[in-house]
Amino acid sequence: MSLGPGLLLEDFRLVDESLDMRGSVWIEKGMIREIFPQNARLPETRLPLHKTIQGGGTLVLMPALVDLHAHFRDPGYPEKETLESASLAAVAGGYGTVVCMANTHPVLDTRAKAGTLKERSCALGLVDLYPVLALTQGMEGKALSEIRLLQGPVRETESWLRMLSEDGKDVPSDELLYRALQEARRLGIPVSCHCDAGGPEAEAAKAAGKKREVWSRIEENHATRRVIELAGRAGGQVHIAHVSTREAVDLIRKAKETRQGQGDKGFSLSAEATPHHLCLTQEHAKALGEESWGRVNPPLRTEEDRQALIQGLMDGTIDAIATDHAPHTEADKLQGAAGFTGLETGFALCHTELVLQDRLSLSRLSSLMSASPARILGLTERGRIAPGFRGDLLVADTEAVWQVNRGLFKSRGKNSPFTGLACMGKVLMTIQQGRVVFEALVSPDTY
Repeated sequence: MSLGPGLLLEDFRLVDESLDMRGSVWIEKGMIREIFPQNARLPETRLPLHKTIQGGGTLVLMPALVDLHAHFRDPGYPEKETLESASLAAVAGGYGTVVCMANTHPVLDTRAKAGTLKERSCALGLVDLYPVLALTQGMEGKALSEIRLLQGPVRETESWLRMLSEDGKDVPSDELLYRALQEARRLGIPVSCHCDAGGPEAEAAKAAGKKREVWSRIEENHATRRVIELAGRAGGQVHIAHVSTREAVDLIRKAKETRQGQGDKGFSLSAEATPHHLCLTQEHAKALGEESWGRVNPPLRTEEDRQALIQGLMDGTIDAIATDHAPHTEADKLQGAAGFTGLETGFALCHTELVLQDRLSLSRLSSLMSASPARILGLTERGRIAPGFRGDLLVADTEAVWQVNRGLFKSRGKNSPFTGLACMGKVLMTIQQGRVVFEALVSPDTY
């Protein structure tokens, strides 16, 4: 990915996890070189500029977003999404770094398969993509994938590999999952866990004809408890994907308080929540169609669960907000495919629901969507506006009111549960290593 020319972003509200001030940012050779407070005299002799972008008004400059959890559907499902369409959707949503899951066709279960996708993304030059490797061969849950053959620490030998995951399903065997966690510890990278292995209790609930909202809760809670226990023994870094129940939040909170950092195994735990679980409830799913447009895995939960997730963000139990971008065709959704498209709406939804409702500051939202997920991935040079950090930034108008229109999505997946919703806060520009890779061509209020 090429570096952008010298770039000055002048007179913006600068916001990251520890910064909220007016000022200007100078980027050179893809990196942030200097921050200038408002009204500071810019030393022209030190600025070999090629371009200046003028801010002012309600425009905010923030670190580009980092998504720990997206499904690009490439290779194998071009009717749902392609690398190109997903990348365009990502930059339109303000994302500069994205982790994409392995449930493609073929499954990304070897270094060669995942590496090829990474190379294609680098050639495209829009987002910094980190494909995961599946934990098991073909995601069949029977034998470990090529992770057992990799040399560790993998961040020194395969810098593009930052996470492992079987997302889309859980690993049913405790013994196999334990071995996968041990391999991940050896490799020095986190495992993102899709928690829905429910055990006998969940199977009994299904057999008794209980509703999905009942047995899926049992699945998530049982699987969350299971992976925390196994990871505590195996050591390493575990990340819980798309937390949705209040019980799971409590399990993660308790584990962080009592187990994290104990012993010599270096057990580390993090978790994410999605914009749709933070903004919607099972009542919305019913209105949309529980077996069609409102279906997602894990399901939308109760208002009590939603509030527990927000509290988890506020007190640090939940470390990141990730989209779980899951594009499907209209036919897929009508037939019950689970998932929502989310890259182009994530920031606006969270700004509207969390910041404008005074649940989080804009700086805290930036931390949850940029700096904290970057740290989970070990990408220490992004997620902040500070000298020495990458020039990956977004420009947003926090007072722009716009209506979600799925017909204008860059993504091929139009399956958003937020269609028609009015949001406040719109990404207008995304900058990748000093290069403008997205710029809104229309006024936000007509989007």
